[in-house]
Order: sequence, then C-alpha cells, then structure tokens
Amino acid sequence: MSEFTAVPGDNLQQLFDSVPAASTIRLAAGVYRQKLKLRTPGLRLIGEGMDKTVIVWDDYALKPDEQGREYNTFRTWTLAVCADGVSMRDLAIANDALHPERKGQEVALTVYGDDFTMEDCRLASTQDTLFLGPLPKDLIARYDGFLTDDLRADRPLRQRFSRCRIEGTVDFIFGCGDAVFDGCEIRSVCDARSIGYAAAPAHALEQTEGFLFRRCSFTAEDSVAPESIYLARPWRDYGLCRFVDCDYGAHIKPAGFDPWNDTRRDRTARFYESPAQPGRVAWVKA
Repeated sequence: MSEFTAVPGDNLQQLFDSVPAASTIRLAAGVYRQKLKLRTPGLRLIGEGMDKTVIVWDDYALKPDEQGREYNTFRTWTLAVCADGVSMRDLAIANDALHPERKGQEVALTVYGDDFTMEDCRLASTQDTLFLGPLPKDLIARYDGFLTDDLRADRPLRQRFSRCRIEGTVDFIFGCGDAVFDGCEIRSVCDARSIGYAAAPAHALEQTEGFLFRRCSFTAEDSVAPESIYLARPWRDYGLCRFVDCDYGAHIKPAGFDPWNDTRRDRTARFYESPAQPGRVAWVKA
C-alpha cells in the first residue's frame, strides 16, 4: 500500500487525483483551506486529530456561481467523496460560511461513495452539515445537467461513523444513505432561528436500513435554548431513522420528532426509538 504525506499549503486536489487506489495520505496538523472532490477508490485520509487537522471552505447555497446561478445546497460541500471504500480518521471537515438564515445551506461533507467509514473525526457547519448520498430520485432527475454525474449517483450507498462529533443547526445530517452513527456526539450549535432539527432522512420506501444512531450523545452549546431541537423530521415521505440507547440533552424537545412543517408525513415516516422516551409523538415506534 502506497503512503503519502501532506502539509498545509499543499494542493490536496492534485494529490488526491495522482495517488494510486488504496493509498494512505497522512495530513499534518494545520488548516487546509481548499474545496475538494475525492475520486480515488480505497483512499485513506489520516490526520493528527479532529481539532488539529482541518479541511475547510465557505461556499453556501445562495452564493452566485460564475454563471450567476445560485450554488444550491448540493454544490456547497467542502469535501465531496465520489469513490468507494474511502476512510478517514483523526481530522475535521468544516464549512465556515456561517449565517445560514441569510446564506442558506452550507455543507461540510458530501458522501456519494459506498462503504465509506469515518472514525474520530469532526464535521462542523450550520444548516445541512453532512449529506449522505444518494439524492432522492426526484432530485437526481431535476439536477441532470446542473450537478456533475458523480454527484447524481443512483445506487445504494453505505456509510459508517464512529466516535465522531457532528455539529450543526438545522437538518445537519440528511440524505438517503444507509448510515450508522456509533458512539458519536451530535451537537447542536447556536442559530439565529429559534428551532432546529438534527436529522432529515429522505429514504425511499424500499430501503430498510436508513439512519441508525446507536449509543450517541445529543449535546448542545450553552447558547442553544432548552427544548428547542427536534431529533429528526422526514425530508421525504418514508424517511427512516432509528435511535438506540442514546443520551439526550435538555435542548431536545420532549416530542422528539416533527412531521416536516404542515405535511402529513407523520403517517409515512419510519422513526424508531429504544428505549422509548416519555412525551414523544404518538407516531414514533419502539
């Protein structure tokens, strides 16, 4: 297996594109301010710690591109993974655009690869921090010609996160991937709006895995108001989330779940929680 090193100031995109499949890249501590797309299968990225090695950019949904079009949520990523078998450890990926109430969504990490793993990492942004591909099928069709083909993957994708810290405000873990979050900290950060949502799943009815939060801790900055954050709301009708043996801070609303504004997705969403918590909405299942 080939191994490479990088330090702040190096061109990571050039490195990603030039190394052989299944290589390891070790990232020295420091800030890498670059927008990146990873297309090399089996690549391993290893930093020096989630608070030491940071990849960061600042695109946002309402930003105009060179053609005067808005970036849209799905082009705001700091890092997009478009290859299978990629793994990351001991680093942070952030979008520091801030002020999503004025700028719109600000994605830090987008994953369109299968068998993706992340351990002991930090993902930091505000609205829509982590997107787990694929897109809902209606958006795959809608964005033909707008998003590149590698951002419109139409196949099952699996992701796993262990001991990671994921920070955001609204819908900050979202998408259609079959993802496991094991022992992660899901941290709500301050927002100008008075309400937030941790997860926004959009799974199709035929998917049976969805998002699994297992032994995760839902925490918040001191500035986040008590009982102001929902655990999840379904971005599409059959969004699927499971919460197993999780710990919840005082910022989590007793109801736990929202049906997505005034829709009737409480009839179709597939949300499960074990052990069941008092005060939850009637449509969450044990």
